[in-house]
Amino acid sequence: MAELSELWWLGMLLAAFAGGAFGTAIGALPAFIFTGFLVMFGETAAIISSDFLGILDSGNEELMSDSITGQLAFGPVFGPHISFAAGAAASAFAAHKGYMSTGFPYHEAKNIAYAQGPKPDVLFVGGLFGILGYWIATLSTAFSLPWDPIAFAVVLSAVVHRIVFGYKMIGDAERGLLNMKPFEQGIRREASENRDTKSVKKDEPASRLLVEPWLPHQYKWGDVTMLGFVVGMLAAFITYQTGSVFLPFGISAASLLFLNLGVEKIPVTHHISLIASAAMVAATGGEFMDQAMGAMLLIGAAFGIISALFGEWVQRVFFAHADTHFDPPAAAIVLGTMLIAILAMAGVFPSSSYVPLPF
Repeated sequence: MAELSELWWLGMLLAAFAGGAFGTAIGALPAFIFTGFLVMFGETAAIISSDFLGILDSGNEELMSDSITGQLAFGPVFGPHISFAAGAAASAFAAHKGYMSTGFPYHEAKNIAYAQGPKPDVLFVGGLFGILGYWIATLSTAFSLPWDPIAFAVVLSAVVHRIVFGYKMIGDAERGLLNMKPFEQGIRREASENRDTKSVKKDEPASRLLVEPWLPHQYKWGDVTMLGFVVGMLAAFITYQTGSVFLPFGISAASLLFLNLGVEKIPVTHHISLIASAAMVAATGGEFMDQAMGAMLLIGAAFGIISALFGEWVQRVFFAHADTHFDPPAAAIVLGTMLIAILAMAGVFPSSSYVPLPF
């Protein structure tokens, strides 16, 4: 049995390496879009199987849900902590080495839509970060740390790649950490500010914006609040009707296909939908279908706003002034799930939904 256990761990590490390398090859954002579609498919399969228990027994239902959503969408194949985080780290590495020249308006290390292809050293780095993401999420789960372990791994992986490749953790924020006015005014950096001594940046734009918003169409506090309100309600409605906490997340993630294809002003909402759905479930101890739909939608809206604002705060602090991708939605999910866990541990919520609790 010990030998089988060791072989299982070896297999998972190899799968995480391959998942990180593959996410690097096709690009971090495309890999995450696959996550969204797999979650949609896995959760839909689970819903259908639960509706037809006379045809598919409970064993098949559990297998279908776990193998698609758990093992593929959130596992070594397209788990964001593996494929997406590795793709982001590989972009930082490739930009550091001077491999990227795509005409991207920000520093190339922020270009998570770029597919790195089969370059061996870049794929190797992606594979290593795939293993890192796997271990961070695994240890977080093992110790029942009170947040989403996958999102936490995405965030910590970004911290590691900035340290390892010599990028500044926050960047220069001489006009104020939360101030987006320089972007609105089109203020650009001096040529010397475009380079630091620790990384090769020869392919970055000659004159970068002083402040670079994560999404130029989604950064104003009022806009973000309204988006959180609307998406939070829709996510709560989907969960209320289907019983799936993750289906709204999958829909939001899959919608990023249009952003990747260049459709203007597509919003990024998966951090909003996941926290809204999880909060509605946690607030009712999973008995949300026994409650009035209107009240449940308002809970979703409230937590959708909170998570949307978390994401905007993170992008202003850790993305807008820096050189590599630091994922605001992942950080917002960490903060949002931590809030849900705190409310559950304090007895305000009867449960914590899918969020682990330390006791």
